[in-house]
Amino acid sequence: MTSHSTRIVVVKTWWWQGLLRWTTVLPIVAAVALIFTWGRHPVAWVLVVEAILLVASVLAAVQHAEVIAHRVGEPFGSLILAVAVTIIEVALIVTLMVSGKGDTSTLARDTVFAAVMLTMNGIVGLSLLVTATKYKLAVFNSEGTGSALGSVVLLATLTMVFPRFTTSESGGRFAESQLIFVAVSSLVIYGLFVFTQTVRHRDFFLPPGVEEDVDAHDNLPSKRATLAAVVLLLISLAAVVGLTKIESPAIEGAVRWMGFPESFVGVIIAVMVLLPESITAVRTAVEDRVQISMNLGYGSAMASIGLTIPTLAIASHWLPIQLTLGLEPLQIVLLAVSAVVAVLTVVPGRAKTLHATLLLVLLAAFVFLAAVP
Repeated sequence: MTSHSTRIVVVKTWWWQGLLRWTTVLPIVAAVALIFTWGRHPVAWVLVVEAILLVASVLAAVQHAEVIAHRVGEPFGSLILAVAVTIIEVALIVTLMVSGKGDTSTLARDTVFAAVMLTMNGIVGLSLLVTATKYKLAVFNSEGTGSALGSVVLLATLTMVFPRFTTSESGGRFAESQLIFVAVSSLVIYGLFVFTQTVRHRDFFLPPGVEEDVDAHDNLPSKRATLAAVVLLLISLAAVVGLTKIESPAIEGAVRWMGFPESFVGVIIAVMVLLPESITAVRTAVEDRVQISMNLGYGSAMASIGLTIPTLAIASHWLPIQLTLGLEPLQIVLLAVSAVVAVLTVVPGRAKTLHATLLLVLLAAFVFLAAVP
């Protein structure tokens, strides 16, 4: 037993050391590449290399934010991680909106809606599938998960369904006073949920039968490691913003070349932003900690709506961007069906492979219809 446990620790330590090595090197390489190509028109192979560095910088930024969050503890840790992810998402959206050609007013809506679909149906569905396949049933705390799901559905409805039915502005846009109300309401909902999850009712968001998440107190990063993570986080975020500016014409050109609508750019952004959370969610699901996976999934959706929309609302006052947040009828139907299936999955507190498959089919329908509307 002792030798087996020691081997697991050694393997995990080796894995994290390897992860930290590439998360240190690649953001610096990305920053150097950004310096040498800024203001120029790179050739095709350089764009491919920088696209890889862009994805690596997103992954590295989230990893360094997690190190900082683990060091400071809750509730500030969750906020730091959410803010870092929001900065990445907003940077990608704003850069493409400002530098893009044609009407980019719906890019924020397309990205946030894609994030909601990818989290509600993708991250949660895949996590449930992995756990239910390996352990026959995926068991989780329905009380906490239900609260998270309810918050996601309300935020999505408030920010992206209501503007399709309001009459002060046409074309799925909010009037300025409505946008302010929605932005403030989103921040209140998100803040209240974070307080509930990390302070008031932490036990609702832990796996059933677990009273304390022992991983939260193990192996705290040193002050030196935390300081290094702060510096590397800033470098990673700068690389993400700069490389997005360089890659934006190539991203839009690739979408047009594939024959997809311009709204598919939002799906690409959401996939990039949510990739780290997806990897972490699947890894915890394999360890039969599906509750943590669901926390990550619904928490990512909430951060994407509750922080990104208010930030973009503020940015729209200073930047030459317009926000069209109202969903199209097909998107509203997808959201409504996803909400119903998610509720029926969450309420029992346990899920089978069938529940997971239903969510993943909804994800496939969303991606297909986003490419072929």
